[in-house]
Amino acid sequence: MIVIGGMIGLGKTTTAKILNEELGIPVYYESVEGNKVLPLFYSASAEEIEKKRYAFLLQLNFLISRYQSIKKALTNDNAILDRSIYEDHYFASKNHDLGRISDLEMEIYTSLLNEMLGDLKNLPKKSPDIMIYLKGSFDTVIKRIKERGRTYEIDPGLVEYYHFLWKDYDDWIAKEYVASPIITLDVDKIDVLNNHSDREELIKKIKTFYKK
Repeated sequence: MIVIGGMIGLGKTTTAKILNEELGIPVYYESVEGNKVLPLFYSASAEEIEKKRYAFLLQLNFLISRYQSIKKALTNDNAILDRSIYEDHYFASKNHDLGRISDLEMEIYTSLLNEMLGDLKNLPKKSPDIMIYLKGSFDTVIKRIKERGRTYEIDPGLVEYYHFLWKDYDDWIAKEYVASPIITLDVDKIDVLNNHSDREELIKKIKTFYKK
C-alpha cells in the first residue's frame, strides 16, 4: 500500500492518478467533493468558525472519511491512498494552535483517532508500505491552489492560514510520521505530470523499494 501526503495543492490526486496508470493499482481518493463542511470552513468569518465550530466538524468529517478509506485499502493486496489518516492529526493540531479547536474538542478528537488507529492493527495489513511525500515552496502551494480553481479555496484571506499550515509541514513529517518509509518529491524540481523522465524516476524508486 502506498500513501500520498503533502501540503494542500501540491498534487496528491495527480500523483495518485499517475501511479494508478503506471502501476495498475486502485486508488482511494480523498473525499472533498460533496463535503458539506469544507466550503463553510473556508468561507466563514473567524466569528462564524468560532460560533459554529466548523474546524472541529470538518476535522471529524475528514477523520471518518480517511478511516473508511484506509480500512478498505488495508484489506486489499494493492492500494494507493490519496492522503491518509496518519496526517489527519497535523491539521487538527494546527487548528487547535489557532484556537479554532478547543482543548476539550482536541481531547475528544485524539481519543477517537487513537481508537481508530488501534482498530487498524486488526486488519490484514497493519500500515502502509511507503509514503510518497510531496513538498514545495509556499509560492508553488498558492499557485497550485489557484490553478485548480475551487472557489472556496482561493479567497485572499486564506493565504495566512495556508502559510501557517505549510511552514511546519516538512518538520512534522520528518519528526512525527512513523507509519512507513518515505520517498520525498520536491515539486519545485520534479514534475511527474509533464516530464516523462521524472515520472519514470519515481516509478523506478517505488519498484526498487519493493524489491528490497
